[in-house]
Amino acid sequence: MENLQTLKQRFGIIGNDIHLNRALEKSVRVAPTDISVLVTGESGVGKENIPKIIHSLSHRKHAKYIAVNCGAIPEGTIDSELFGHEKGSFTGATQDRKGYFEVADGGTIFLDEVGELPLTTQVRLLRVLENGEFIKVGSSKTQKTDVRIVAATNVNMQLAIEKERFREDLYYRLSTVEIHLPALRERNEDIHLLFRKFASDFAQKYRIPSIRLDENAINVLLNYRFPGNIRQLKNLAEQISVIEESRIITGSKLQQYLPNKSNFPAVIGGKKENDFSTERDIMYKILFDMRNDINDLKKLTLDLMKSGNVEKVQEEHHQLIEKMYENKDTQEHNVEVLNLPQNSSVEKNYAFIETIEEDESLSLQDKEIEMIKKSLEKNLNKRKLAAQELGISERTLYRKIKQYDL
Repeated sequence: MENLQTLKQRFGIIGNDIHLNRALEKSVRVAPTDISVLVTGESGVGKENIPKIIHSLSHRKHAKYIAVNCGAIPEGTIDSELFGHEKGSFTGATQDRKGYFEVADGGTIFLDEVGELPLTTQVRLLRVLENGEFIKVGSSKTQKTDVRIVAATNVNMQLAIEKERFREDLYYRLSTVEIHLPALRERNEDIHLLFRKFASDFAQKYRIPSIRLDENAINVLLNYRFPGNIRQLKNLAEQISVIEESRIITGSKLQQYLPNKSNFPAVIGGKKENDFSTERDIMYKILFDMRNDINDLKKLTLDLMKSGNVEKVQEEHHQLIEKMYENKDTQEHNVEVLNLPQNSSVEKNYAFIETIEEDESLSLQDKEIEMIKKSLEKNLNKRKLAAQELGISERTLYRKIKQYDL
């Protein structure tokens, strides 16, 4: 059995944290078996190294190893990608296609971001795990495959099961052995070691002297939470190596490269990571509240205009506007919609109501399209960044773009 130090050198793994070592030990022990493995941990902790280790130390090492990012494949094509399809099974299927489970027969498949799989695909995957069988899209013929599955996720799987986004039976099939990789902030003694390694690598890559941190900078580095984990630390080392002229980095200089928002204490037991619905639900609630306010204002205006008391109309309008201003999140929207001019005539008030009715006709779909467009423009049409900003998966964003023909 390969010792840990040799294993780390072979796969470029740096650090001596006890939890990291435990994860590597479990990988080595489970490798010779065919047990399915679930790798958990935050985004950027290096989960992709574990399936490589398992495959390279298994009896399947000379067969195929295929890594699949489940979150990057559109929902409409993921079954075809994984299990293949028959010619003519859907529009564009001009010929038969082998899926990953057929191509990797005898080898290993790494399913990254497995928590993003659609429920229909989860059913197919469960069948593969239970009896090694799958059916191509558009076919009725059952095929056999001998594939070892290693999956990874940064989703809270128990929460996903509670919300019925992930099948409980599939979770227990995948997690026969669960290997958890610690977040970088939990490996405090490894942070500076990793930074020095990255700085040395970039110095060699760009043919420049390596940067070094002074004592204050080291303290700043060790006290930062690194929400992006190792990926963020590597990016930080590259930025500073290229941009800074001085090769000695001070604490104040390092602080300029660290986003302030990530210095806040972590919320324990609060919002769960990758709970995609939370921000979207809040947005919908704001929109519904705005619509209710507009309906109230419309009804109030009609009732008061029938009485012909214009001064009372203006007074009631102002009271309702002040109430709506209490919600700062919707203030700018409400000011635009409810900007009632002084000394309004009855005719002007009717025009105002017509404007409200016009705005009210905008459905939630129109708002959703508008938000998607703005996010895509802001992120230069990079779907991954836009999806993160909108609080939805990249696959869902891809489906919305197709649906609305954006």
